[in-house]
Amino acid sequence: MKLRTWHMLLLLMTACLLLTGCHGSRGLPEFAVPEAFDTGRKYEISFWAKNDTNKTQTKIYEKAIADFQALYPNITVNMRLYTDYGKIYNDVITNISTKTTPNVCITYPDHIATYMTGQDVVVPLDALVKDGRYGLGGSELAYDSPTEAEVVPQFLEECRIGGALYALPYMRSTEACYVNKTFVEKLGYTVPDVLTWDFVWEVADAATAKNADGTFTVNGQNIMIPFIYKSTDNMMIQMLKQQDAPYSSADGTIGIFNDTTREILLTIADHVKTGAFSTFKISSYPANFLNAGQCIFAVDSTAGATWMGSDAPLIDISADKLVQFETEVRPVPQYNPDAPQMISQGPSVCIFNKDDPQEVLASWLFMQYLLTNDVQTAYSETEGYVPVTQKAMNDPAYQDYLSRAGEDNAEHYAIKIKAAELLLSNTENTFVTPVFNGSASLRDAAGQMIENTAKSVRRKEKVDDKYIDELFKSVTSLYRLDQISKNEGVPEKLGPLPGTAKWLIGLLIAVWVLILLYLGVSTVKKKR
Repeated sequence: MKLRTWHMLLLLMTACLLLTGCHGSRGLPEFAVPEAFDTGRKYEISFWAKNDTNKTQTKIYEKAIADFQALYPNITVNMRLYTDYGKIYNDVITNISTKTTPNVCITYPDHIATYMTGQDVVVPLDALVKDGRYGLGGSELAYDSPTEAEVVPQFLEECRIGGALYALPYMRSTEACYVNKTFVEKLGYTVPDVLTWDFVWEVADAATAKNADGTFTVNGQNIMIPFIYKSTDNMMIQMLKQQDAPYSSADGTIGIFNDTTREILLTIADHVKTGAFSTFKISSYPANFLNAGQCIFAVDSTAGATWMGSDAPLIDISADKLVQFETEVRPVPQYNPDAPQMISQGPSVCIFNKDDPQEVLASWLFMQYLLTNDVQTAYSETEGYVPVTQKAMNDPAYQDYLSRAGEDNAEHYAIKIKAAELLLSNTENTFVTPVFNGSASLRDAAGQMIENTAKSVRRKEKVDDKYIDELFKSVTSLYRLDQISKNEGVPEKLGPLPGTAKWLIGLLIAVWVLILLYLGVSTVKKKR
């Protein structure tokens, strides 16, 4: 072949690559709901779930899978357990590029927004939910599924990203303040129905008083951290929300670096300095200090209620360190007790797209099964979670469970049921933060500012306006918040090729045909 022919081929191949690179690759085909589920085929789907050390929850997953497979013997569900949501997130991100994501995944909307940077990776659920045959409450389902109207609206809305539904809620919790009522009263105070920040700070500061021998007056011990917060990201987010201060907007606009945030950090610094406040990352689990009589206000998830209190079934400290006290469960501290605001949290479930629409439908059938009454009630009874459907909440079995609070210190542990009832009675007072690609990083930054401030005070560094200015800059850089684009919460999908691109592709095809003809003619001439 002549040199100029090779040059022509090379140029054309380069043009093709450039054209493809400009428009991008759609990856997987956009999912469309099949006309019917093919029960004559066998399917094997993967389910990635989160579990700590609670074997009861593992057994609930295993029973749900076994019961589902009895209804759909042609679907095999393989479960993979993780100890941390962050590990699930990292593995999903790693597997997107190789198209080896799980079929069904326990996750959070913040994480899903990042998964969606790949085209058609996560399946939008609106069409599936409303499908009369296989949707919520569908006619062709082999089990009694809740209808869309029976899913708690606030919980369902949390799973929308950019206006579209990309997950179903699985369980919900909020944060609670677990209070050592005995010590509060010993200090001369009465626990109110709704805690205020002023009340908590005042009592916490009072609890730092010491005896002449250096022990703390309230507990007679050498250790007392009156107020410990487990998730400082939630702490910052709720404090901003309660004061109607900016945090972020759905288009990815970052608003957290404001004067209210500054005042929050300076106030926290003051109470770290007195010894009244610390965090989980600095001191360890709030429950351990609470149960040892070394903490008065312990803020943790309602899902962590089984660790809280003198009679908690999952106590992590030795019996000789346990202190007997009366425990109260309250909403997190508020700025305005007449208009409480508390964060809604808890796992959701999403499904990932595959080349085979039937496999995706099989995944949807299992995912939806997790919302049935038996699964919802059983899982919510393990910790202070609440079901995500009105159907399960109103089920006689769940109502019976709630009515038996205090009968024992295991399944009917009173503090656990009180924590669940706290959320049940405050569903309308819950909120969620906007979800976009980068919202998970912003959440981490919110907590990091509190952690850094507390650590700096403990190191005797000066925390003032200058310190806060530098802190804003450092977390912006650390979490790349200045690189978050305003994208209305979800990456745009690629549309059809523009007319010029189609014309160029047609031209390239024609040129390739002419080249092949030329090569063919040249070959024939040489043979002759």
